[in-house]
Amino acid sequence: MRLSQQLFVTLRDDPADAEVRSHALMMRAGFMQKLAAGIYVYGPMMWRVLRKVEAIVREEHDKVGAQEMLMPAIQPKELWEESGRWDRYVQDGILFHFRDRKGTEVCLGPTHEEVITTYVKRLVQSYKQLPVTLYQIQTKFRDEIRPRFGLMRGREFIMKDAYSFDTSAEAMAASYTTMRDVYRNIFTRCGLRFTPVEADSGAIGGAGSEEFMVDADTGEDAIAVCRARDYAANVEKASSRISAPDEPESELSMHLEATPNARSCDDLLALFPELPMTRLLKTVLYRAVWDDREQTIAILCRGDRELNEIKIVNHLDCVGLELADEKQVREATGAEPGFAGPIGLADEVHLLADQSVEGVKGFLCGGNQTDMHWLDVWFGRDLEQPETVDFGVVQSGDLMLDSDDVFELTRGIEVGHIFQLGTKYSEAMGATFADENQKIQHMWMGCYGIGVSRVAASAIEQNHDENGMIWPLPIAPYTVHIVQMKAGNEEQDALAAELHDALEAAGIDVLLDDRKKLSPGAKFKDADLVGIPLRVVVGRDAAERMVEYGTRTSEGRDKVSLEEAIEKIKAAIADAGASCS
Repeated sequence: MRLSQQLFVTLRDDPADAEVRSHALMMRAGFMQKLAAGIYVYGPMMWRVLRKVEAIVREEHDKVGAQEMLMPAIQPKELWEESGRWDRYVQDGILFHFRDRKGTEVCLGPTHEEVITTYVKRLVQSYKQLPVTLYQIQTKFRDEIRPRFGLMRGREFIMKDAYSFDTSAEAMAASYTTMRDVYRNIFTRCGLRFTPVEADSGAIGGAGSEEFMVDADTGEDAIAVCRARDYAANVEKASSRISAPDEPESELSMHLEATPNARSCDDLLALFPELPMTRLLKTVLYRAVWDDREQTIAILCRGDRELNEIKIVNHLDCVGLELADEKQVREATGAEPGFAGPIGLADEVHLLADQSVEGVKGFLCGGNQTDMHWLDVWFGRDLEQPETVDFGVVQSGDLMLDSDDVFELTRGIEVGHIFQLGTKYSEAMGATFADENQKIQHMWMGCYGIGVSRVAASAIEQNHDENGMIWPLPIAPYTVHIVQMKAGNEEQDALAAELHDALEAAGIDVLLDDRKKLSPGAKFKDADLVGIPLRVVVGRDAAERMVEYGTRTSEGRDKVSLEEAIEKIKAAIADAGASCS
């Protein structure tokens, strides 16, 4: 491809709304263009990257016998009601749903468990037809409350989703293991540094799941890692052992203290500087929603810890959870927000506690009176220990549950998620088969997602410098970038064209910058921004059939003949293939 024939415009400055480097660099290089919040047009070069990622995804799935198909983006509400997920997705506010001209309610699919289960149950009757794994690569839709980070959290995105159907739990686990290996191969071939982590199954459901996290400081997801145990888990899933607080020197009677305008832990520490944060308990009020009711939930937590709302949702098995508003706080406590406590809550409030408060003695908590807090409160003496559950977020320095090995926190970008669904959907939707004894059984399912567009953005997060992107060779928009110093020069024109045609004939995708009336400096600046991994410069030595060869990151370039340059390019491609195999 000749750059002079491509619609190619670069920007000098980062977009004002770009929060991460991948977003800024892709916008500056013209790889994508924002149409609305979380909705982007993919330019020609970006589309080439996505197609290369898709090709790797297809190759690795096809190797293990998975079959590609395509399902509709528009899905009827009835399927989601059958699986029991409609209300939760609507409550979460991420489902695009509307009525068609006949008044039928439909949604734009954020995922396809309901559709694939319906498809398979209509075709499979016997165990002889199983196992089967089906996959598609398709645009998904999620009405994100706050679209951000470019392709990391958009409202429309490209996703690969696969689904396995088996005859038993053991067979499902085997399919899951196969797909785990497929995912490792895909992300390795894409040139990503990644970590598989234990994860929460969320609204998808199922017994077990793992996320594949690309290691990146800009990642939205926190990962709890124990290096000594080679263990990693999303903080939504991880559980830890935390040190107990120091006990008070003496046992004093519980009493109320005036705490004017002290609504936060920091405010209270200013009033009681001798009190450690570990003996300051906060009471967080939530509004929990189920299909048939809602209730105010109060959860006690130590002042130095944070609550994990996903763990709370899982424990309550509710369809929605949000912080209580000021009106609900007043109704539950009789006080202004900031003074909630466990003693004297309204009868209808359900009180729970995070494991961090287990056995805490001589603590301070809200008084359920404006500007008042209880001090020197003891569980067992002044207040029964509420139902206590692990609702906490793992912190650096926490201990593993079964050892004294320590957690540390890193950050990552989720690019893949795999689930053992079990019979959740097959039971709800009647997906059955006849076994060897002609007994009707429910199918055992797994599902496996990859954010194709996220893979591309993640590659940039891991591979860039101050000048631009540095694409891993397997998914770069082009493999080779030929920079012609002076387009219109007869010798340079001839040599650049010969190199371009020779590489294309060898099946190597190449971009030739043959733009006229553009300085060499501007061309090199664009080349650095676009980040194609291999570079050949055709310049003053063209008459001698000599060129300069290097990589996007090399400080200098070697002067070689055209033939030597071609051989070096082929060797680099072979090396990249070997390192990813």
